[in-house]
Amino acid sequence: MLIKTFKTHKIKTGDNLYKILDQYLPKLKENTVVVITSKIISLSQKNIVRNDKKIDKKELIKKEADYFFEDDNLMRFGQVIPTIKNNILIANAGIDESNANGDFVLWPKNLDQTTNEIWQYLRKKHKITNLGIIVTDSRLTPLRFGTNGVGISWCGFEPLKDYRGQNDVFKRELKMSQLSILDGLSAAAVTVMGEGSEQTPLAVISDIDFVIFKKRQPTPLDRKSMNIDKEEDIYGKLLTSVTWEKNKKN
Repeated sequence: MLIKTFKTHKIKTGDNLYKILDQYLPKLKENTVVVITSKIISLSQKNIVRNDKKIDKKELIKKEADYFFEDDNLMRFGQVIPTIKNNILIANAGIDESNANGDFVLWPKNLDQTTNEIWQYLRKKHKITNLGIIVTDSRLTPLRFGTNGVGISWCGFEPLKDYRGQNDVFKRELKMSQLSILDGLSAAAVTVMGEGSEQTPLAVISDIDFVIFKKRQPTPLDRKSMNIDKEEDIYGKLLTSVTWEKNKKN
């Protein structure tokens, strides 16, 4: 697997995303995946909230989350609230202040639709068929220091490799094993793209024979296939041991 990152100018609010893609991406080849950090999509959409000191960050987080819970013990980390957004466990509903010039950057609007549109645009522009798109963010892993990349949307490939029903090297049938191609690629790409002042919000992944490309957009059922209900999750006992408050807009 090869990952190539691409340095851009300092992306500002209102910059045209497609001009950024045109300017910095190379000629794309078949069977590649383009990785885009969610922040530059949000900036291009102007999906930010100005931090004019009148904004209550905690209330903004609650507004953007699908589910959240508050715990006074977490105040030692600052204004951090565990949240669930788009069925992803993530802090602060993905709201970010880094590389935001003091403002709050939200997750992209119409995320899946936007991802599909980027896929359509790049396939047409580069005259290729097999292309994947991943939109990434970063999150924390329980019991581990450090952030890693997570795919918050994708298009153009199978997000899971299903081993269920197959045998391991000792002919033992695998009952539960599914490999997350989406999050594996996301974590690898974000590691190379960085989290600080690198200014490399774009990457292209190639030499990925294990990826199954699709010539269509993911259906709602495809996207749902990545999700597990809290009660069914292997960590369900932990996830359901607190009372999650549901955002009133949902």
